[in-house]
Amino acid sequence: MDFDFSAILLGLTVLFGVIWGLDRLFFYKQRKAKAEAASKEVHEPVVVDWARSLFPVVLVVLVLRSFVAEPFRIPSGSMMPTLDVGDFILVNKFAYGLRMPAFNNKFVSFGEPKRGDVVVFRFPGYLCEDGGKLVRSGDQSCADPHAPVPSQNWIKRVIGLPGDRVEMHGDQLVVNGQPVAADLVGPYEGDPKRAESRLMLEMGATVWNEHLPNGEGGVVNHLTARMPNYAVPPPLPNPHVPLVVPQGCYLAMGDNRYNSTDSRWWGCLPEQNLAGKAFLIWLSWTGSGVAIHRMGTVIH
Repeated sequence: MDFDFSAILLGLTVLFGVIWGLDRLFFYKQRKAKAEAASKEVHEPVVVDWARSLFPVVLVVLVLRSFVAEPFRIPSGSMMPTLDVGDFILVNKFAYGLRMPAFNNKFVSFGEPKRGDVVVFRFPGYLCEDGGKLVRSGDQSCADPHAPVPSQNWIKRVIGLPGDRVEMHGDQLVVNGQPVAADLVGPYEGDPKRAESRLMLEMGATVWNEHLPNGEGGVVNHLTARMPNYAVPPPLPNPHVPLVVPQGCYLAMGDNRYNSTDSRWWGCLPEQNLAGKAFLIWLSWTGSGVAIHRMGTVIH
């Protein structure tokens, strides 16, 4: 998303509330008295009538989107095969705490992400060096370290928690010294008419079932895709990612391991950038029709 819809909702809520409130404080009584003196019904100005009608509607939508659940659409293939391009998902906005809409600062905490969580977050920007310091930039090449970071929501899977030692060499993910097991499921199968699927088929993509420890004694079993003929992502650690995940940050990666611009490229995900936890595919539009079999799928 190139704009912050929550900020727009917040602005509209304030605007409608102010118009309605000021009218009730300063103008409504005068209007009512004149109408009663003339034995007529009280008529509100069009602007006030609209504000009064829309204020509760916009307020409810703002509360639901900001604190309960918000719909998102998957724009790229970085989370394939778990999430496909055109999937519409629901995100639990209070999974990790309540945040002020538009500002995203947490004022009530309900916990922290676990390894394996699929999270939506505000893209933090690429790490670039400027005068010996690392800064966040919207320019992936770092030719302009001060390029504005676009206001976009991204989705990835949490791989490393604060304090974790995370390494990745080729396809092997190692967390706290323990290699993360993965079993081959088979070759990727998809529709060659779709660009994202065609790329994976041409690159000989394979699907794997990864068993990622969640940090609480359990394991998150989820699918990943590999296509080493396409590109080789940076290893972990690298100049942007230290061996130990810093406090207040998370390492996030796409399930399409060779076609995902993630923490391996732009560093750790700051906690304050989290928007929520993805939990359900409620609609899937492939471009040529609705993928009914994906609707209602719980996201793991």
